[in-house]
Amino acid sequence: MEEPLIPVVLMSHTAHIRSHRKPRRNATTSLAVRAGVAGGVLSMAAAGASASASAAETTQTLQLPTLTADLAAQVAQSADATQQAAANYQLQAERDAAAAKAAKQAKADLAEAKKKAEAKKKAEAARKAAAEQAASRSAERTTLAATTTSTASTSSSTATGSAAAVIAFVKAQIGDAYVSGGTGPNSWDCSGLVQTAFKQVGISLPRVSQDQSTAGTQVSLSNLQPGDILYWGSAGSAYHVAVYVGDGMFVGAQNPSTGVVEKPLSYDPPTGAVRVL
Repeated sequence: MEEPLIPVVLMSHTAHIRSHRKPRRNATTSLAVRAGVAGGVLSMAAAGASASASAAETTQTLQLPTLTADLAAQVAQSADATQQAAANYQLQAERDAAAAKAAKQAKADLAEAKKKAEAKKKAEAARKAAAEQAASRSAERTTLAATTTSTASTSSSTATGSAAAVIAFVKAQIGDAYVSGGTGPNSWDCSGLVQTAFKQVGISLPRVSQDQSTAGTQVSLSNLQPGDILYWGSAGSAYHVAVYVGDGMFVGAQNPSTGVVEKPLSYDPPTGAVRVL
């Protein structure tokens, strides 16, 4: 049995046989691809850097106002604190000044109060002394009046009871003060004493010496009687009056230095006299 024949195909050496190797890339294409890749990478890097920069700028732009506002708030707060501190210092200074002034005024008031209290104390002591002196003088006057009444009644044969009472009264006031316009009971002027003395016996005389010098009958100084009114100056314009008490003596409220005194006619000779009793 014959074996089958296997056909043999003869191929030319130039015939195309598919190769299992990867085809080579064109060098230009490879360079272009690489350039493109590099460019893309660079573009992405640039874009990333730009984005980062933009983000950083954005972040900075957003944060700066916040930082500025905080700083402004801190500055304002610090300014407020400083102003408040200054106001507190000023208020404290004013309080200290007011306290010092009040203390000074209180010290002055205390000194003034002490001064017034001392003056009041002295015035009270003087008042008590004057009251005691007045009481003593009143007792002396009572005794003197009784003695003077008896003496006056016998000092002149022409003396009357009314004259004796007038004389007793004016002698009882010896030692009292002279005060212009005074009408007693412890201070007198000249006409006030004479008017009050004659009032004791029911005789009403004018208030001033000018009128008293013409109130009665004019009498000679050589013919005086106890109880006559002596005057100095001309009749109707006399500037001083007193009461003649006999024995060449008179009693009158002379001046602030002497007060009410008894003096002889020679001490201050009168101008004239009137008689109303």
